[in-house]
Amino acid sequence: MAAKQKISVKINGVPYSHDVEPRLLLVHYLRDIVGLTGTHIGCETSICGACTVMLNNAAVKSCTVLAVQADGADLLTIEGLAQGENLHPLQEAFWECHGLQCGYCTPGMILSAYQLLMRHPKPTEEEIRHALDGNLCRCTGYQHIVDSVQYAAKKLTHKAVGSA
Repeated sequence: MAAKQKISVKINGVPYSHDVEPRLLLVHYLRDIVGLTGTHIGCETSICGACTVMLNNAAVKSCTVLAVQADGADLLTIEGLAQGENLHPLQEAFWECHGLQCGYCTPGMILSAYQLLMRHPKPTEEEIRHALDGNLCRCTGYQHIVDSVQYAAKKLTHKAVGSA
């Protein structure tokens, strides 16, 4: 057994430090050690995107990242999007536009869409579909997911304009 390594990360603005095995995947660190179970384990082969989180402002599939690779990183999980009882506009949009059914893929879809909206506040439908093409949903036909991202984009644009 390999010696454990100490890692320190900031997750949803909160600092964490743990000794972990070098082979521990980030998704298992988040779920099993930190206790943030909103990041889902789907395929563990990077195909489905259910485990998507933000790592230093980039959407990554946490089943492809070792926890030790995240040492010093700033992570955002689905639990970190809401502000207290107030849902993030993307979370609200998935609720309002029926962008989820079973909900298993939803955290990964939302965080992939979050990255898209950070980079392109007014994406086209084609850009939304391209940004989400690494995330699989077995329940929907994806149209409600696209509608949800468009709804959130409009809400975020109005919010930004209203706060200026």
